[in-house]
Amino acid sequence: MAKSGWHYLPDTLISMAQEISFRSDVTVELVKHSAGDADVLWAARVSTKGDQSAVDVNADSAASAGLINYLMRDRHGSPFEHSVFTFFVQAPIFMWREHFRHRMASYNEESGRYKVLEPVFYTPGPERKLIQVGKAGAYEFVDGTPEQLEIVTSETKKACEVAYASYEAMLEAGVAREVARIVLPVTIYSSAYVTMNARALMNFLSLRRKAEGSHFPSFPQREIEMVAEKYELEFERIMPLTHASFVANGRVAP
Repeated sequence: MAKSGWHYLPDTLISMAQEISFRSDVTVELVKHSAGDADVLWAARVSTKGDQSAVDVNADSAASAGLINYLMRDRHGSPFEHSVFTFFVQAPIFMWREHFRHRMASYNEESGRYKVLEPVFYTPGPERKLIQVGKAGAYEFVDGTPEQLEIVTSETKKACEVAYASYEAMLEAGVAREVARIVLPVTIYSSAYVTMNARALMNFLSLRRKAEGSHFPSFPQREIEMVAEKYELEFERIMPLTHASFVANGRVAP
């Protein structure tokens, strides 16, 4: 962790007004939800029971599990759209660039136009695989050497310290936040609320987790997979029948 004070770099004298911190994790908090396996059941049964579809819904029965599995297997997806999750996520900006590609979600992110961004940066932990082996479409990542981890860590920290000092210098000179932020690297953390329904969440998980038993291979960047893993823990806890059926049917979103 870099301490506040004076940092000497070649031809540069940098004053650090705030202490810079580095992390190698992501934070996912389930803020609220309106979700459950019963939501899938009454939504599906309206086609045959009309206004009686929500009466005596028993999500624990074998028939209910069978219906959910039928919907998942035959990809009748709309009943899964009535369960909604809202997460609060803290992760580096480069993760968000990938996350925002999933347009089946609602987002509200903190803004560098309106607030001073905190000096919190991501740097890979020792478990992060650093070496890409193979070519596009047929590659894998393997462990790096201690020397490679050291250079990744030291160079990342050095670049972040210089960038944030430049950011602070511009702010202190009265430059607008939306202009000063242009020097900040994509490894800086940002936070956002993410709201999606269970069908969209399964689509996200199918693409952003490399999981055994998947019908279609996925090759997510590790940092977005870390977010997906935390989403899936909450999904499994709140909608166990739906999650089990999702896994049993090859992790294909209906």
